[in-house]
Amino acid sequence: MLDLDGYFQRIDYVGERAPTLATLRALQARHALAIPFENLDTLAGRPVRLDLDSLQRKLVQARRGGYCFEQNTLFREVLTALGFDVTALAARVLWERPADEARARTHMLLLVRIGEGEYLADVGFGGLTPTAPLRLEPHVEQLTPHETFRVMRVERDFAIEARVRGDWRSLYRFDLQAQAPVDIELLNFYVTGHPDSPMLGRLVAARTATDRRFALRNGALAVYHSNGMQEQRDLSSVAALRETLTDTFGIEVPPGRDLDAAFGRVLV
Repeated sequence: MLDLDGYFQRIDYVGERAPTLATLRALQARHALAIPFENLDTLAGRPVRLDLDSLQRKLVQARRGGYCFEQNTLFREVLTALGFDVTALAARVLWERPADEARARTHMLLLVRIGEGEYLADVGFGGLTPTAPLRLEPHVEQLTPHETFRVMRVERDFAIEARVRGDWRSLYRFDLQAQAPVDIELLNFYVTGHPDSPMLGRLVAARTATDRRFALRNGALAVYHSNGMQEQRDLSSVAALRETLTDTFGIEVPPGRDLDAAFGRVLV
């Protein structure tokens, strides 16, 4: 059973619970600020489970983070419990990839239908997770508390783009075909086990603050300030990784030799 009060305490939310656009905006903003993106379990070869009990134990009670399937599955459960009309969608990631490269669907987002129209909600795209829902209205620039986004029409599909340091960058491409839980389970199985999965061989973590974003890839820590300033720092030890994940990303890093060994591999 979903523990709404526990989730609201986790994201420090005390607002309305009616299924309105204002509620959706507030929940997405608070979730993005409170629950970081991270792939520690996949990196260490541990299973990633999407049942509600597992998600609540990890993301809420254990104060961990997760990646898109975990974050958006939990967010879907919360929105559904509040009375929102929510559909899961699957996307092909385009970020840092050639535009013409064929990509599998390895990302999850949500389509939310409310009185004001159709909106895209996504709390699991790492360092560029939108901090506000995006109206499903192509070719219109949409401001969020962080970057400006737009939804583009690409042939029969849609694509999300973000303006990053003055340039429009594609994040992912998707259609409106509803994804059942079994579909998401299959995609999660690919991401956690296929040798070509980008989640297996590298450490990735991201956290959003009110005026900056933090990003960690293997041992490289970056801070992107809203005013355009950037900071870079290299981490050179397992202890430094653990400390940074705890202090900077707010992750209660679990113990385990398997995780420390995985940290050691990404620092080589």
